[in-house]
Amino acid sequence: MQQTALITGASRGLGLALAGSLAQRGWHLVVDARDPEPLEHAARELRAHTRVDAVAGDVADERHRHALRDAVEAAGGLDVLVHNASSLGPSPQPALDEYPIEVLEDVYAVNVFAPLRLTQLVLPHLRPGARVVSVTSDAAVEAYEGWGGYGSSKAALEQWTRVFGAEHPELHVYVVDPGDMRTQMHQEAFPGEDISDRPLPEVSVPGLLTLVEGDLASGRYVARTVATTKTNETEAAPLPTAGEQPELATAAGDTEAA
Repeated sequence: MQQTALITGASRGLGLALAGSLAQRGWHLVVDARDPEPLEHAARELRAHTRVDAVAGDVADERHRHALRDAVEAAGGLDVLVHNASSLGPSPQPALDEYPIEVLEDVYAVNVFAPLRLTQLVLPHLRPGARVVSVTSDAAVEAYEGWGGYGSSKAALEQWTRVFGAEHPELHVYVVDPGDMRTQMHQEAFPGEDISDRPLPEVSVPGLLTLVEGDLASGRYVARTVATTKTNETEAAPLPTAGEQPELATAAGDTEAA
């Protein structure tokens, strides 16, 4: 049976890099992004290798989440669910005492509530031993000045994901920090800064593949660390050390981190 993966925010950045690797492995892909044009362009490239169902829309929209659920049901089930879509919030990011609450609510809608709701919807269609992967950032575990909005949303994403893993021991449920990447989101997080020294998202893909195709225990992992571990290890990679610059999970700009 062909394996199926649903990847949100898959028209650029880490989502597209992971989708490309899975496509070359023959996985059936269900992918989304908010902007239809770049999503369709990405889908055309991916279809050179495999079957792709591209569903344009905003993960914060319940109708779009149901459309993704319907695509998964039509595929006959799901082996991997990757919550990659993300919203940075304002650029540059404001301090918490100046953060507009209505804007913060939008960030949480995309980064926290949307992936949880999508998980609820596709849960009946997850195949035995399926993987649920939430892409996070070290801003979720470090108190970086100016990162209270995005960082707290990723902390909430991590917490519900790990609790979900405890509640569903029959599944493999992961939180993964991909590390610093040269993406549009990272550029928007640091406007005017030269980020050309950051690695491309493809550098983090081997770690994600280790989680998707291996048998590691549910938990929190750092992609570039787990890529070097053996698949029979059960200890999660250590958390990032204090003082490092925040690492962004996904490509930016688009709410879907597409």
